[in-house]
Amino acid sequence: MQTLSEIRALLYERGLHPKHRLGQNFLHDKNILAKLIDAADVQPGELVLEIGPGTGTLTEALLDAGAKILACEIDSDLASIIEDRLSGRVQLICGDCLDSHRRLSCEIVSALGDQPFKLVANLPFQIASPLLCTMLIHHPSCTGQYVTIQKEVADRLLADPRTKEYGPLTIIVGALAEVKRICTVKPSCFWPQPKVAITMVSIFPSPLGRGVRGEGSSALDTTQQRQDFARFVTQLFTKRRKQLGSILGRDCEWPAGVTADLRPEALPVERMVTLWQRFGTML
Repeated sequence: MQTLSEIRALLYERGLHPKHRLGQNFLHDKNILAKLIDAADVQPGELVLEIGPGTGTLTEALLDAGAKILACEIDSDLASIIEDRLSGRVQLICGDCLDSHRRLSCEIVSALGDQPFKLVANLPFQIASPLLCTMLIHHPSCTGQYVTIQKEVADRLLADPRTKEYGPLTIIVGALAEVKRICTVKPSCFWPQPKVAITMVSIFPSPLGRGVRGEGSSALDTTQQRQDFARFVTQLFTKRRKQLGSILGRDCEWPAGVTADLRPEALPVERMVTLWQRFGTML
């Protein structure tokens, strides 16, 4: 694995510096990198998608674990470092990983094909939420996401109803996956040190999500269903402080456990799934 001194040298010899606008905070702590790879349980020959490889520190560690790497780097200066160091060992795409609709770029989708893969990455902060969601909604071939993200985003993923962190991200991800907090990552593990707290999480796709059972557990099998559910939840939360009766109508036959006087932020994930099944076409 690259040391911090080696990362600095790779940039400085090319006259480069970390670019704040691209969220470039280089993870260099060997123990944290090893923990991320161990959590992902990367196997020889397994396909791994890495977003934002930077100078290739995690990339090289994944190669050492025997993974096949598809990496996407938006910064052409950093992409040139990857090409110089790892040419022939990594499939590299230079460009934004997300398109204008906040979905994986056509280049990445084409390169992945129908192959099963894992996302393992030190994610740039600004793309974390849309990327995590689109992976679950549109890419069932992704068998797991193992990433470092802002603690604020991790808190939203794991939030409970009636808290300020609880919202569309919590519900969409919670209905489709099991989320676990792996560890907290100290700012000193990065260069430059981020001004926000960082957490490592795993997101494992699961039809049971956060306790979704029975009828709800099979309601989100298709991409169209998952997309419709995400749209319903997002629109419902634009009125999160209003009562459901004010949003959907008072004269409704409500699902079990749901009443007209509840607000969207009060519904646990499984109740939101059953609400969508009943009223999904109304928003």
